[in-house]
Amino acid sequence: MDEFHMGHLEVICGPMFSGKSEELIRRLKRVNIAGNNFFVFKPVIDNRYDVGHVVSHDLRKLEAKPIGTDEASLKELEQFIDNAKPFVEVVAFDEANFFDLYIVDLVQKWVKQGRRVIAAGLDMTFRGEPFGPVPQLMAIADYVDKIKAVCMKCKKEPGIITQRLIDGKPAKYSTPTILVGGFESYEVRCRKCHEIIVD
Repeated sequence: MDEFHMGHLEVICGPMFSGKSEELIRRLKRVNIAGNNFFVFKPVIDNRYDVGHVVSHDLRKLEAKPIGTDEASLKELEQFIDNAKPFVEVVAFDEANFFDLYIVDLVQKWVKQGRRVIAAGLDMTFRGEPFGPVPQLMAIADYVDKIKAVCMKCKKEPGIITQRLIDGKPAKYSTPTILVGGFESYEVRCRKCHEIIVD
């Protein structure tokens, strides 16, 4: 890299079915058109549509490298990006909520190196609680886009919380946080329609 450019962090967050991956793909297509060197990463556990691509629910897609979500995997990724030639100008993550908190340190390091980092992910669990590293990424981000959907129950209010469903009914609070799924397991709901079944 010939001259230093200040890096920055962009976070795209919101509930499921709000268009996060679609927005990530849109931004990266512009990066590609501009001729910037970039890499896109996604959690290896996210195999809903295509293991080797970021795929939106409307089936738009962009090639991505699946990686482990633990700290060791992120440190391997750190070495890969730091040693890559030419300089990687843009690094993007889909489903950032699944990654270890080490991603926060990594992102801050890359931004200081002059890279543009884009992270897309759920900001809340199905319980309506902060999800993984996304809230911390939001706090240190230069730009945050919190995208809403339309409540799939009342179809009137903004959908801001993901509703976990089991056999068509709201999941219990004690249900595991991580369950990779789509329309069969989740809906997006407004605050009024969102339900949590306490054990």
